[in-house]
Amino acid sequence: MTEQPPPDLIELHGLRFVAICGALPEERDRPQPLEVDLDVAADQTISGRSDALADTVDYGALCDAVAGVVSGGTPQLLEHVAATIAAAVLGVDERITAVTVAVRKLRPPVPHALATSGVRIHRVRP
Repeated sequence: MTEQPPPDLIELHGLRFVAICGALPEERDRPQPLEVDLDVAADQTISGRSDALADTVDYGALCDAVAGVVSGGTPQLLEHVAATIAAAVLGVDERITAVTVAVRKLRPPVPHALATSGVRIHRVRP
């Protein structure tokens, strides 16, 4: 059996937003900074040869999809945010075969010295 090469990835890291997300009362009342990273699997063979924008996934559309999710609700769980982002990203372009989404709270409300708290999920196109 031959090993498959890793997929081509579009990496969009460090998207920052201020939004409501959390279960604690102070998180429900006050928006907090969130950071999102995307690793989007999509074959880049054609765009690598053609150098044509139409042959790749639109990075702006990916960022817009994330922004729409983050600004469009008041979820309690980062897991829900990540799953909703993944579904939105998979819907942006049929050439996207999978996505890994990381969502972090940049000021987690815990009584410890913790830089960030977050989740990372991976979803594949059904």
